[in-house]
Amino acid sequence: MSDYKKRTEWVESNIVESVAWVELKHENPLNPLSAGFVEAIYETCKKLDENPNVKCIVLKGSEKAFAAGADLKEMLPLSFAKISEIRYIEKNWSYFSNIQKPIIAAVNGFALGGGCELAMACDFIIASEDAKFGQPEINVGAIPGAGGSQRMPRFIGKSKAMYAILTGDMIDAFEAEKCGLVAKVFKKEEFIDNVSKIASKIASKSSALARLAKETVNLSYETPLQEGLRAERAIFMSTFSLEDHVEGMTAFAEKRKPVWKNK
Repeated sequence: MSDYKKRTEWVESNIVESVAWVELKHENPLNPLSAGFVEAIYETCKKLDENPNVKCIVLKGSEKAFAAGADLKEMLPLSFAKISEIRYIEKNWSYFSNIQKPIIAAVNGFALGGGCELAMACDFIIASEDAKFGQPEINVGAIPGAGGSQRMPRFIGKSKAMYAILTGDMIDAFEAEKCGLVAKVFKKEEFIDNVSKIASKIASKSSALARLAKETVNLSYETPLQEGLRAERAIFMSTFSLEDHVEGMTAFAEKRKPVWKNK
């Protein structure tokens, strides 16, 4: 595919006090998600996941959009045979679940189609009051293909997800918070400051414990209840081998703040 080129120039990252900010900066402020753009986003997040100085990752878009969908110009010429051959979605989208550190989607404006799927692939979503979510693929001759039909029902239930996917209607920020798609909504002028506070709070915790907590919660989406409970107990008991377990318990008993060693 001629346009399948990793677009690192559209992804900018910087680290502020253990929080890594990843900004989507496509030349189009709607941030259309081409295959090369998604590859650059994932590889940036992967490098930050491997950076010992990073304890939390924030993924954000432009003022106008987190990402308003896939790059339809890139997708239009693809045949069934070609899209299967090049693993158009599988190659990068499925890898986001491998990121071990907490990753937050900070959504301004539109998060539609692939943009909504990218936000849902993060650990949770914080939205500006002007955010709008949706899976409108049915309006352009497709269905969700990067997790929308699977993650959205898990976030908001089958009925609301089915409605959103079959009508293509958008969900505003307040409705998204009400139904569980979004964790928090903030006024536009207070949005980034509040995202920063939340990310910094997470980064202040033990990264070893945060990684295990994330793994355990994610198991609830992938395993039957009894299997998940057994896994939770095993992971809980494994925390007793961590230096941060001893430090946390000791600090609580001594009525002081813990000094985490992240191991």
